Amino acid sequence: MVSNLLIQIAPAPARAFPSLTWQERLSRLCDELRALSRVVVAYSGGVDSSVLLRAAHETLGECARGVIGRSDSYARRELKLALEQAASFGAKVEIVTTGELSDPRFRSNPADRCYHCKAELYRALAAVAGRFGASAILDGTIADDIADYRPGRRAALEAGVRSPLADLGFCKADVRAAAGHYGIESAGKPASPCLASRIPYGTEITRENLSRVERAEDTLRSLGFRDLRVRHYGDTARIEVALEDMARLVLPGVRDVVVEGMRAAGYRRVTLDLEGFRSGSLNRDLQDPSKTSGILK
Repeated sequence: MVSNLLIQIAPAPARAFPSLTWQERLSRLCDELRALSRVVVAYSGGVDSSVLLRAAHETLGECARGVIGRSDSYARRELKLALEQAASFGAKVEIVTTGELSDPRFRSNPADRCYHCKAELYRALAAVAGRFGASAILDGTIADDIADYRPGRRAALEAGVRSPLADLGFCKADVRAAAGHYGIESAGKPASPCLASRIPYGTEITRENLSRVERAEDTLRSLGFRDLRVRHYGDTARIEVALEDMARLVLPGVRDVVVEGMRAAGYRRVTLDLEGFRSGSLNRDLQDPSKTSGILK
């Protein structure tokens, strides 16, 4: 059983350099990157890692390399968008294949699932960094992330991965401002964590249920929904959309397409979460010992 200290979401630590503007933080970031000379950036296509890769490319040119870990947990749509975005500003990106599904510690979906996934990713990045001659591996963690439950952070620390955005006190508003400055396409893109985050802790992660989630969420996106999750509960899909989108989702024409799409993805029952979309909603279970018994190992 994991101790409560591991699963508790901590209060936010003091933000570094609270008086700096986003422009000043970005300037300092470029200074730090310049001093590193040659870097590998863990790149996902999300706005945080995109700003970091864009700044590294602007500062170091060919001496900055983005690396994406391709796996069954990474939606194909996200991979395509990430590669197109990096190409739009000229950054080179290498794809490495990670095999976390072959690891029973990940597949069994314990509360520290992300630790095992990230440990696999950072092993692959270390190999790229060694071949590339990089002086550091960087990730896009920001100050806002530090207080959240993110077991992948332990893997980053063990692997010596650096988080310059967090170190410089970048919050989400700073990152989005920098993304707008750079003209990064993902500046307004909703966060899209890996598909495994839709599967409740303790439920085995398989290619089949990851594919179900991906297909189900593609249905919602095809209808114009942006902030969304499809949570996987066996044969039941639990849909989360923004509160302001609920009325449209249950309109007869839209609802019929949603139900048809969920069933085509393999779900027999379709439910709507009346609390609406919220990132990380499955982490609530980590605060309830009655729900974590037997899955925290």
